[in-house]
Amino acid sequence: MIKKHTFIDLFSGCGGLSLGFEMAGFTSLLAIDNWKDALTTYAYNRETARTLCGDLSTLDPYKIKEDYNISNVDVIIGGPPCQGFSVAGKRIIEDKRNTLYKSFVKFVDYFHPKAFVMENVPNILSIGNGLVKKSIIHDFEKLGYKVSVQVLMASDYGVPQNRRRAVFVGLADGREFVFPETIKTKKVTSYEALSDLTENSVPDGSPYPIEATSDYQRYARMGSSGIYNHDITIHNDKTKEIIAMVPDGGNYKDLPIELQQTRKVHIAWTRLCSTKPSITIDTGHRHHFHYKWNRIPTVRESARIQSFPDEFIFLCSKTSQYKQVGNAVPPLMAKAVAQQLCNTLWQEKK
Repeated sequence: MIKKHTFIDLFSGCGGLSLGFEMAGFTSLLAIDNWKDALTTYAYNRETARTLCGDLSTLDPYKIKEDYNISNVDVIIGGPPCQGFSVAGKRIIEDKRNTLYKSFVKFVDYFHPKAFVMENVPNILSIGNGLVKKSIIHDFEKLGYKVSVQVLMASDYGVPQNRRRAVFVGLADGREFVFPETIKTKKVTSYEALSDLTENSVPDGSPYPIEATSDYQRYARMGSSGIYNHDITIHNDKTKEIIAMVPDGGNYKDLPIELQQTRKVHIAWTRLCSTKPSITIDTGHRHHFHYKWNRIPTVRESARIQSFPDEFIFLCSKTSQYKQVGNAVPPLMAKAVAQQLCNTLWQEKK
């Protein structure tokens, strides 16, 4: 029997990164986050999930190993917040917010897994003309890891969304990780992702009203007993009138000049484009609208855009659900990295 690779997910959120690794055959040992709502969703979708709600900057890896009887960790994954990185001259200024990133390093140091995967916003690579990137690589090289880094586009891996993430992968055996090749088929569009979902709300567990019309919809429905989290937001009449003026794929520039400044953000009044992958979805700030309907996407539609399958159900308040979805790593992109990593770990080092 082939042993499955194991992982710990730090800063797990609701588990988008975990789900991608699970799709690739990895087994979760523990998910840690400081947001109870996200862990409630994480645990609900996994029969054997073990979760810990706590502040990673204060948690002791040794105690966690003892409390959860963890004997071996193959991979540590996660996306620590890195907003604490600031630069002056040629040095990084210490900031207490960096304790979260440092805690990721501390866990890798203690458990010394075969590999780690750390994801973050793309501009982390350019802060201080690359000084932060060099510092991150240096921290892990000191622990004996060969670190590779690349910015990945989610739509290159079957996700119907142009979302970019910087991904650091470190291997303990000194090999250099080769990132997965992009999928050569046509990118999945917003229409292919969403066209089988209704304009109006449906009760949780409702059957699908129409047959799936794309390969992506068939993927999304696999294993699902029906539709969940498809509760529309009711906008006021004025908002709906303004949305209706924006064409498929348009934005505030398509509005009359007197309406263009009604929202003071450049992404305001943006419609998804039905013939392209979605723009990067946010955490429910109500600036992005369905390519056809005059409303923001539902939680389920947002989850589809992130590549969560329909059987993955989001819990807690609707506002919380939007945030959980928006903060997640797209599972299909995570799966591509995890599969490549699995293949690498099984290969004999030359």
